[in-house]
Amino acid sequence: MRGGCRLLPLLLLALLRGLCHGREPAPGAVTCGSVLKLLNTRHSVRLHSHEVKYGSGSGQQSVTGVEASDDANSYWRIRGKSDGSCQRGTPVKCGQAIRLTHVNTGKNLHTHHFPSPLSNNQEVSAFGDDGEGDDLDIWIVQCSGTYWEREDAVRFKHVGTEVFLSITGEQYGHPIRGQREVHGMPTANHHNYWKAMEGVFIKPSVDPAKHDEL
Repeated sequence: MRGGCRLLPLLLLALLRGLCHGREPAPGAVTCGSVLKLLNTRHSVRLHSHEVKYGSGSGQQSVTGVEASDDANSYWRIRGKSDGSCQRGTPVKCGQAIRLTHVNTGKNLHTHHFPSPLSNNQEVSAFGDDGEGDDLDIWIVQCSGTYWEREDAVRFKHVGTEVFLSITGEQYGHPIRGQREVHGMPTANHHNYWKAMEGVFIKPSVDPAKHDEL
């Protein structure tokens, strides 16, 4: 009995260490400033954009899903809701507001109350110049833990219109034949899960300000 009493403080200490460790960002956390591709887990296509505008709706730059894993137009940079709100190297928390900026064109992932051209859901476009758009570029990362982990499937919920970034499989014809429609859906379902894939992931740091800019 006395031996058990001696062990009790040690067990409590070990438990407390475990709880504290659980709050620390894991090495696999997705971080601010990282450049990555996003895979829709249901339809196995990557979030993509290019200098092709919609022929209807807003007429803004189109956003699609592509099967190719090596397409350079599928890279997106993770940024904060506003400048300085997502310091480079800081792990992205579940529930955090972010912007996704298309690397090659400098436009932000965006949605608004226009119908999408194929499914008549909500149109998703790329909008702005040099990473600056408007309040309709803001998305909430929905995940189950504390941080957005690379191996986890997450959802992106739009702040302004409350739709989820989704793909349901509709395919475009000319000039982007075979690419899938990306749109916003009002309900959370298996069409709106995304996973971080290829990219440059900035290592989490105690002092992210020490990192150089890309």
